[in-house]
Amino acid sequence: MIIDTHNHIYSEAFDEDREAAVERARAAGVGILLMPNVDSATILAMHKVADRYPDMALPMMGLHPCSVNAASWEAELETIKQHLFKPVRKYWAVGEIGIDLYWEKETLDLQIIAFEQQINWAKALDLPIVIHVRDAFDEVFEVVDRYNDDRLRGVFHCFTGTEAQARHIIEYGGFKLGIGGVLTFKNGKIDRFMHVIGIEHLVLETDAPYLAPVPHRGKRNEPAYTKLVSEKLAACYNMSTDELARITTENAAELFRLDLHSYENTDPDHTPFDD
Repeated sequence: MIIDTHNHIYSEAFDEDREAAVERARAAGVGILLMPNVDSATILAMHKVADRYPDMALPMMGLHPCSVNAASWEAELETIKQHLFKPVRKYWAVGEIGIDLYWEKETLDLQIIAFEQQINWAKALDLPIVIHVRDAFDEVFEVVDRYNDDRLRGVFHCFTGTEAQARHIIEYGGFKLGIGGVLTFKNGKIDRFMHVIGIEHLVLETDAPYLAPVPHRGKRNEPAYTKLVSEKLAACYNMSTDELARITTENAAELFRLDLHSYENTDPDHTPFDD
């Protein structure tokens, strides 16, 4: 089984064929879809997909840095807090959160405040964090350096950094690198050093509908393409795709505390992730 640790299968990009996309994922061996939230506007859609596929689509709760703005960031954070601390359902991580200086340079101070607050919530709830970082590794490292301890764990989603940045993340002790379609890009560069990074530090993802891997680059991404990422990553390590899938699935299960034995239950009426 393969786990797509980061996708937006609930987004409008899948409104016309979501059922088919989920079936394609299953056919490709992708058994679990972890869904990060973006902001208050995406919560309902995410919940609907989680309810439609309770044994497969697992929601997170967080405020994306690109949704942090001067007019509404406090109200947005309050909404996120209410869902996390008074849940009507289980959330598997606080995410996606972080800092983005590609799209949103003017809100850095607010992004940092929102990032720090959500890190504290994750610690209080014993949940992993899912970090979005774009053009902001230094800024994100500055925050995580200050907050890192044995209560903090998570994933740097869509890792696109250098080998030195990968090692910085690994040194935190509780973090994994989310590897997606960028691994397959000719100019992605991370494929050049993946083989020197311990595979125990990696999880697979798509970020669907974004960042589709080769040969679908430039088109809509979907969870089924996690298999293409796994094949490329297996080649980096010169191992079989089955072994790569086994290891990265175990990594994801450890990070998000998924019970894979429960998942193997064949009863169609059984929801394997119920508390």
